[in-house]
Amino acid sequence: MKLFFATDIHGSETCWRKFLNSGPHYGVDAIVLGGDMTGKALVPVIHDGGESWHATLLENRQELVGEEQVREFEEAVIRRGYYPFRTNPEAVRSLHENEAHWHGLFEEKMLETVEKWMDLADERLAGTDIACLVCPGNDDQLEVDDVIRKAKHVTLGEGRIVELDGFQIASTGWANITPWNTYREEEEPELAARLAAVVDQVTAPPERTIFSFHCPPFGTGLDDAPELTEDMRLKDAGHSTRPVGSTAVREAIERFQPALSLHGHIHEARGSMRLGRTLCINPGSSYEQGQLLGAVIELDGKNKVKKFVLTSG
Repeated sequence: MKLFFATDIHGSETCWRKFLNSGPHYGVDAIVLGGDMTGKALVPVIHDGGESWHATLLENRQELVGEEQVREFEEAVIRRGYYPFRTNPEAVRSLHENEAHWHGLFEEKMLETVEKWMDLADERLAGTDIACLVCPGNDDQLEVDDVIRKAKHVTLGEGRIVELDGFQIASTGWANITPWNTYREEEEPELAARLAAVVDQVTAPPERTIFSFHCPPFGTGLDDAPELTEDMRLKDAGHSTRPVGSTAVREAIERFQPALSLHGHIHEARGSMRLGRTLCINPGSSYEQGQLLGAVIELDGKNKVKKFVLTSG
């Protein structure tokens, strides 16, 4: 079996389209997205009257005139993985004064985008033999799962075993505790129990088993993240790193020894390493630049992965 794996696209429609195109491009049997598919922020595009609008992206305020400039700005926002919406100054003030309404609008726009992506996947994958597996990550709200379930040509991976060409893929997007209080994170003992509940469903031998666990195993280099100060700033301008992966994930890999274990979560930790017989891969992420990082992997069902290559495009 030959598969393409990518992760952490965080709402970038450019990366999602590239992900869907990766199947025929690399000639693979399956494409797998390993988590954190949704974006992180709303971007109001504010109408000032007449043809005049303004908006702020990445702390840069832009004055926009006319429908064409507004549409171009919205497309740029979408490419970066954020959610633009048109509004007026009064509505923005009201949203800022009511945090619940702001979060409600974010969820609405986010789920609308996931629905749009599933429709696009159904269109692009129809008539092909390419399987598509998506497992949301710690930054994805639980409601995302229900939207993915409705897709015709996308399989939801969370907490399940998915059969694929004589292999089994065991998936979960949950992570150990982060500084960000995300949607799918828990202490190591609870995460260990969750992983065990998934792995216990595996009936294939290790050489035909693949783990897709969003969080990387602790202390492998695939989990080295920039260290933060007490006020949540980058320490030493981001040059100081420390391992932040999961001990429970590492223990699950070491105990079962699947042929392949796929991870993400830590964008900067692109690479591969072995834990015993298991090849572990984190392809990293450059979604903000519209670049899709990934890995093409071939397995033959024997003791080890046949070959793999890290990709970018």
